[in-house]
Amino acid sequence: MSDETSKGERLQKVLARVGFGSRRSCEQLILDGKVKVNGQQAQLGSRVEVESDLVTVDGAPIGVRPDLVYYLLNKPAGVVTTADDPQGRPTVIEMVPEDPRVFPVGRLDSDTEGLLILTNNGELTHRLTHPSFGVEKEYVAVVEGKPSRSSLRLLREGVDLEDGKTAPAKIALIEQETIRLTIHEGKNRQVRRMCSTVGHPVKRLIRTRIGPLSDRSLPPGSWRELTTAEIRSLEKSVADSD
Repeated sequence: MSDETSKGERLQKVLARVGFGSRRSCEQLILDGKVKVNGQQAQLGSRVEVESDLVTVDGAPIGVRPDLVYYLLNKPAGVVTTADDPQGRPTVIEMVPEDPRVFPVGRLDSDTEGLLILTNNGELTHRLTHPSFGVEKEYVAVVEGKPSRSSLRLLREGVDLEDGKTAPAKIALIEQETIRLTIHEGKNRQVRRMCSTVGHPVKRLIRTRIGPLSDRSLPPGSWRELTTAEIRSLEKSVADSD
């Protein structure tokens, strides 16, 4: 954190620019002790280096670099979640603006459809994907056969996979062969493996929610920028508990 006489921008100006309200309301956030810079309590008049300082509000890391972008993509099947693909398949990076360069937050396998965040905010990406923050991901799976109550209970309580037992999940049967699964882990192809283990292989899989973020109106293959409110909600979902 820079001091009063150093370079950098005034903290309240930075907070206002990224959507925390007027300059005056941002000053009040600082006075109320809700803002830290690099783990230290911020003071009114503090300056920050937006390229290097870590700013948190109520424990949530706030992206303050002016070049940060956040995209929500509804990934169609057949598109891979990588920057480039040796097999020449289309990638999610090709579906959003080229500049500034962004990266996918987590992965969806080629056959899986649905919501994917892409951003150049490394701190937020780390928190959204690290298992310790337990961010929920919700999926709708069309499976082979109608799952029995015992199969649903197994999915709900945890399934033994070759790389360990899955954590308890939220499971609901929403149609004859369609279930909604909410998990907070990130094991490779987890939902597909869970369903296969209980005897109901997945025929179609769609991710419908990431933490607090969902959008039923976004067409497959389309993307949009996140709103300021959506960015704030994601940041709050991975806030430190202290």
